Amino acid sequence: MSAHILAIDQGTTSSRAIIFNDKLETAGLAQEEFEQFFPRSGWVEHDPEEIWSTTLATCRQALENADLSATDIAAIGITNQRETTIVWERETGKPIHRAIVWQDRRTADFCRKLRDSGHEPMVTRKTGLLLDAYFSGTKINWILENIPGARRMANEGRLAFGTVDTFLLWRLTEGRVHATDATNASRTMLYNIHDNCWDTELLQLFDIPDSMLPKVKNCSDDFGMCAPALLGSSIPVRGIAGDQQAALVGQACFQPGMIKSTYGTGCFIVLNTGEQAVSSGNKLLTTIGYRLGDKTTYALEGSIFVAGAAVQWMRDAMGLIETASETGKLAREADINQDVYLVPAFTGLGAPHWDPDARGAIFGITRATGPAELSRAALESVCYQTRDLLEAMAGDWNGMKTTVLRVDGGMVASNYTMQFLADILSAPVDRPSILETTAVGAAYLAGLHESIFPDPSEFAATWKQDKRFEPSLDGEIRERKYSGWKDAVSRTLTRP
Repeated sequence: MSAHILAIDQGTTSSRAIIFNDKLETAGLAQEEFEQFFPRSGWVEHDPEEIWSTTLATCRQALENADLSATDIAAIGITNQRETTIVWERETGKPIHRAIVWQDRRTADFCRKLRDSGHEPMVTRKTGLLLDAYFSGTKINWILENIPGARRMANEGRLAFGTVDTFLLWRLTEGRVHATDATNASRTMLYNIHDNCWDTELLQLFDIPDSMLPKVKNCSDDFGMCAPALLGSSIPVRGIAGDQQAALVGQACFQPGMIKSTYGTGCFIVLNTGEQAVSSGNKLLTTIGYRLGDKTTYALEGSIFVAGAAVQWMRDAMGLIETASETGKLAREADINQDVYLVPAFTGLGAPHWDPDARGAIFGITRATGPAELSRAALESVCYQTRDLLEAMAGDWNGMKTTVLRVDGGMVASNYTMQFLADILSAPVDRPSILETTAVGAAYLAGLHESIFPDPSEFAATWKQDKRFEPSLDGEIRERKYSGWKDAVSRTLTRP
């Protein structure tokens, strides 16, 4: 059997497929962007058919680019944008509505009513999550309440729900498998992360029939077989994990206390807390880091809704830059005497604030402020938010020590951003030799099931560093700049 693994990395703005060999070296890659829909303010949607078509197309293109056929692939691993919600007809496989994306805020009022009714403590106790529109549960409820005939079809057992991994798995297996993994299930607000099961009380709260739900499996497991007509031959699907948990695995953060931070459209920091599900007093999320061999490893997570999306905003909405790569050069040219802060609360603020009604703002601009200063502010905003999260984590868990931060995602290619991150954290930042750690994590999980890759401890020993960024900023300047950031954030908050 060939030792090649096909990793599907289905993200918020693009679908990618990467083929790895048994040394986790890239053999072939393909990527396609797809359309983002914004029907109303705060609403974000995707076309599920476009998610599927771009995924299938990139899988085929990656095989061609690697000069391989489906018979050369030992297994498929899937990693995906989490919380994004799709509901489809079981009989036809046809979605009944566009995918409601994790960034979507349409159910914020519903969440507020549930909080005001006193339900949030129960939700948090069982799921580790806050009662927020970010997660899948209220999105499913919205579809059932607002799409004609949906409630009746759901009650008759004719509808299926899935996060993106589940929808792709359904399509890959031509409807034979309706399943997800524990990490994606833990982000729905319907899954009891302590008992590892769908929770009846939560399903009643959100008025969702259990017949809609997928089976929950380990991250490295038997997820069925890809239909032979799709890629040319049947391929086993053997690994699934939500993108941030896949990055935790890909960064080999298997020991309690290890931290990874992924910088993509948003930024997500995940801290491995081992077998202990740590409750947060700082509005962080308690979640499942991964589940292997029926053993659950927990994590604390902080979510920044806007990271790379701030650079996209400068390019696409403001027209200040033509390419994202320009920002680093512009940031270096910025006037050091201007303290400009961009609070990118375009869709509210995530942890540790969780203020869905906050909106973006720029502070400190003068007549001399231009694209260079705004570029620096956009890049630095990600670093300030990272410090916010790490300080919250340190307050929640005494097992966390000052440590190295392992980073990945598109933004970490910016040396300027990574150096400022080390400076504002006053801690080393390690960039791995392979930046596509979400895809690596998916590939590892699939290959682990097929005995292609070693157990986690041996795999961790193979992790390689590309560059370490050491802090060099004067301590007084660091604290002055961070104090300015906190003041800027305080002015955008709508919640105390």
